[in-house]
Amino acid sequence: MDNVAFRSILFDGADGDAVGMPPEPPDFVADLHLDDIVGSITARRDIYNLAPLFYASLRDVETIAYRHEVFRDLEQPVVLDLIRAFAGKMREMRDHRAHADRVRYRHEKERWFVEAAVTYCTAVGDLSRGLVPLRVRSRGLAALRDFLADYTGSAAFSLLLADTERLVADLQAITYRVHISGSRITVSGYRGEPDYGAEVLATFEKFKQQASKEYRFDVASRGDLNHVEAAVLDRVAQLHPDVFATLDEYAASHADYLEATIARFDREVQFYVAYLEYMERFMRAGLAFCYPAVSRSKEIFGHAVFDVALAERLVREEAPVVTNDFYLEGPERILVVSGPNQGGKTTFARTVGQMHHLASIGCPVPGTESRLFLVDGIFTHFEREEDLENLSGKLEDDLRRLHWILARVTADSLVIMNESFNSTTLHDALFLNAEVMRAIIRDDLLAVAVTFLDELASLGPTTVSMVSTVDPDEPTRRTFKLVRRPADGLAYAAAIAERYHLTYERVRARIPR
Repeated sequence: MDNVAFRSILFDGADGDAVGMPPEPPDFVADLHLDDIVGSITARRDIYNLAPLFYASLRDVETIAYRHEVFRDLEQPVVLDLIRAFAGKMREMRDHRAHADRVRYRHEKERWFVEAAVTYCTAVGDLSRGLVPLRVRSRGLAALRDFLADYTGSAAFSLLLADTERLVADLQAITYRVHISGSRITVSGYRGEPDYGAEVLATFEKFKQQASKEYRFDVASRGDLNHVEAAVLDRVAQLHPDVFATLDEYAASHADYLEATIARFDREVQFYVAYLEYMERFMRAGLAFCYPAVSRSKEIFGHAVFDVALAERLVREEAPVVTNDFYLEGPERILVVSGPNQGGKTTFARTVGQMHHLASIGCPVPGTESRLFLVDGIFTHFEREEDLENLSGKLEDDLRRLHWILARVTADSLVIMNESFNSTTLHDALFLNAEVMRAIIRDDLLAVAVTFLDELASLGPTTVSMVSTVDPDEPTRRTFKLVRRPADGLAYAAAIAERYHLTYERVRARIPR
């Protein structure tokens, strides 16, 4: 089996451990609400520990393309159903093994272990046979199919399967007789005595008049043996020493039957299944996801994009979700977002950050079409609540955090700033923001800056002004649409002042003379 290239459904021909899984979520996830997104994706899948996979960004475009291929294959219902069936069997197998670890009696432990192996063999065999006729185009699933064909034909798996089938048949063939007299129980060999259960059924069969509704129900078969049942089983083992000796040998010789690559696949494929199920919630509501073109070009764009975390709540409430477009071309690097408060500026900034992170882990992103930059890191500067135990002021804290960011960024980083330095005077805020922006321009970074300072949108050809709009007939009503145009925040202020009769002329007219 050494010639089989398949190692991982997430990494093409490479050990994913070399990429490194973050022990803790990156700093930016809370600001971008990615913690909510990942929490929702991985809900009810705790056994797989998927969160680190959704936080580990990739560094090469080829691995992202590898994941896109697998996603596209899994969009075929027949392929996804096959993977789900395999995952269900593997969960059942783990349940059996966990139950074997919990029970007290040796023979009971070993029987549950055998049941786990039976389920494992079924899961692997069904997946291997099921993949053969399917039209899978991804490198990942094609390599898995070849790997499974090789593995299921190997001496190790063939021996496991043969030993398991033979042992199960031997166990099922065991018969014995139990005689109960008062508090005494005698276990002895079966010698062809009549089956009293069958005789009772035959006796009452003559009273059956017509077909009637059945009231069958399943009785849970996982009740642990009590001490009496365990003692009976010990006596049965004495009656059939060869079979139970084989059972002991089986549990020892096949203790490590679970193949490492299959165990890894079982976990990693849930990355795709969980995300596809998450996407489906939005697509049922008419929202689109697309496979972004991910490259080293900083000419990026997105059509009909949206904040996934916000959209999930709005879809749940059956409220409309507003989508937006953006693009950067030529020397443009920085989206400077201005406009009225509560107009969707911060939501838009989060959207750009979410999209770049999701693209960096090889997932489809919100929108109908997009081209995104493969960033080496995302750095966010969002407002923080003041810490009463922190003796430094809010301005000093902002300066320290931005200094930390600028000391660590590279030309391949993405910086997202949300109304930085709003705790100081207008003059100082403009000066400090302009200095940070010039540093971003100097290092050729991609950035999104949400600000109330219109002047930042005109620092040079690298900056692009985007403005959140309002209803022209009702200036206090936000549209949550953002458009590329020169910043004109004062126009909104004047319109609102006019609506509430707070213009200079109206206020002066109301002052008694």
